[in-house]
Amino acid sequence: MPTVTVAGTEVHYRAEGSGPGLLLIHGSTADSEANYAAMRPLLTDRFTVITPDYAGSGRTALPRGELTLDLLVRQVAAAARAAAPGPVHVVGASLGAVVAAALAAEQPDLVRRLVLVGGWARNDDPRQELALGLWRRLADLDTLAYQQFITLLSLSPDRLSATSREEIAAAAAAARPSEGARRQLDLDLAVDIRDRLPAIEAPTLVVGARQDQVIPVAHSRELHRGIAHSRYTELDCGHNIPYERPADLAALLREYLEEELAVTAAAAG
Repeated sequence: MPTVTVAGTEVHYRAEGSGPGLLLIHGSTADSEANYAAMRPLLTDRFTVITPDYAGSGRTALPRGELTLDLLVRQVAAAARAAAPGPVHVVGASLGAVVAAALAAEQPDLVRRLVLVGGWARNDDPRQELALGLWRRLADLDTLAYQQFITLLSLSPDRLSATSREEIAAAAAAARPSEGARRQLDLDLAVDIRDRLPAIEAPTLVVGARQDQVIPVAHSRELHRGIAHSRYTELDCGHNIPYERPADLAALLREYLEEELAVTAAAAG
């Protein structure tokens, strides 16, 4: 797995496929494989798919001191610049959507089109604070409860009911309350990007999850309202869209991102 160094830390990433660069940014407490392993092969025929692990995930170490949004932006941007020439399409899920939005605001030269999946802009919602805060406390108190809690919240009731006990147990066991997960959850509870949204210039698609119990879908709708000229769509599933509906999300991405190519070809013709 190649690496790029940012602020003294090696950031691990993968780059597969061919075509325009497509940066996929994972959510907190996960890594790029957990979020995007099912989606990557659905996209590599058309895009160079770049999947970095930011600080505290995969093999990318935590920094000393506070884990900040700006550091995560720098890490994923460096991986994108190392893996593909020119501007890239950027997709982020959950905390990855927050990172992706901040990246588009701060480094507009890097972002061709932006897709924000299950994201949020603010942290003054008492319900969201309660859910994320309990998840964070369980990381220190009870590993099994931590794993069961986020498995229960991150998937839709229909998906859980249709999943075997063995599959649910395996999904829960993959959620580990590591120090990286703890510090990413701390960032989840603090991050606020409302002041950055007006700076986003890239064409943007916001994707909400209608049955999201981690970050209620109202936050995705609010992101859409805060980004000028953005589009909005929803999928009928839980928060972990890349896991629950990988084919549907990949189809949305292909349709939205390939639209640019069609417009460019028409203009050239």
